[in-house]
Amino acid sequence: MLRCGAPTHPRAGGFGFENCQRNECLEKELSQQGLKVPKARKTGTTIAGLVFKDGVILGADTRATDDMVVADKNCLKIHPITSRIYCCGAGVAADAEATTQLLSSNLQLHALSTGREPRVVTACRMLKQMLFRYKGHIGASLIVGGVDCRGPHLYTVHPHGSTDKLPFVSMGSGAGAAMSILEDRFKPNMELNTALDLLRDSIKAGILCDLGSGSNVDVCIITKEKVELVRSYDQPVERGERHGSYRYQKGTTTVLAQSVKPLELELVEENVQTMDTE
Repeated sequence: MLRCGAPTHPRAGGFGFENCQRNECLEKELSQQGLKVPKARKTGTTIAGLVFKDGVILGADTRATDDMVVADKNCLKIHPITSRIYCCGAGVAADAEATTQLLSSNLQLHALSTGREPRVVTACRMLKQMLFRYKGHIGASLIVGGVDCRGPHLYTVHPHGSTDKLPFVSMGSGAGAAMSILEDRFKPNMELNTALDLLRDSIKAGILCDLGSGSNVDVCIITKEKVELVRSYDQPVERGERHGSYRYQKGTTTVLAQSVKPLELELVEENVQTMDTE
């Protein structure tokens, strides 16, 4: 049982460093047991969205990373919630996908019970309540966008449950580069083509400036009439061609020594079973 020192009196105010003593005690206890303290893993994504004249446009890159390894080059990060509400996910891919699937199921039940199409603010409310319940342990940073009876809406939902409603947003490790493009060129009531070019350039900035983001640009155009999800809308970095040959003839590398050592094995137990073919 761990017995780490803790203050017996309430702290009056200012900074407190009681957790430093606790963390040091935990690290020593784990090291004695041959265990290591888990480290935070870096995730990489660039997602963004903006409100234009007739609806909402969502965009995301397609690179999924596992620490410093590219796990998937064509990952879909734009998830459908309802027929007019979509969600971009950043952070832990499994958490984002499971969260959006649960939200989609709950909104379908909500639509059946109320007899009307769910609003975007309803999806945002359900998300923030669920994520706040887990105090940030679900690593899903989400951008919810859609069009309902009250027009286009765009929300950001952080892992700890806080939300924002903005005309243009970006999240993920490449959010800084994407936001710089959005803040420079965004204007209210933009036309579709101008808004689409702006969002594409913001995702491209995240891809080019962030190692955790890459591959292609996916966009989702949501209007009152239709929804259009375009995979690989743009490819900022094309794969280069290999000009050299890396195959060598047999015998190029000299073998200095060769030895064969037989392994001594002992048969501990042998069970022979016959198949009944009758």
